Amino acid sequence: MSGKFEIFSGKNGQYYFRLKAGNGEVILSSEGYTTKASCENGVASVKKHAPADANYQRLVAKNGSPYFTLSAANHQVIGNSEMYSSPQARDKGIESVKVNAPSAVIVALT
Repeated sequence: MSGKFEIFSGKNGQYYFRLKAGNGEVILSSEGYTTKASCENGVASVKKHAPADANYQRLVAKNGSPYFTLSAANHQVIGNSEMYSSPQARDKGIESVKVNAPSAVIVALT
């Protein structure tokens, strides 16, 4: 089973996407977008930029948990990961985004 993007609206009226791996785990989430069209553009940007390792920033939260962000060519962050238990788990999450995002189907939940 391959990955999928889910587009949904939050209680604040903004639109968000999340990329789920084939096992249903969320591997990337977006910031809020004011329109569904701009959220769809965000998904297209993830699909385009996900394969290149240079677009990932491997980070550590204040509490010590590893995570990553995915950026577009203009260096704007287009997706954030969940927190991971180890740098190795984070790196597997990055590989999962690289594999799943380019061919993931888009499901609109709104």
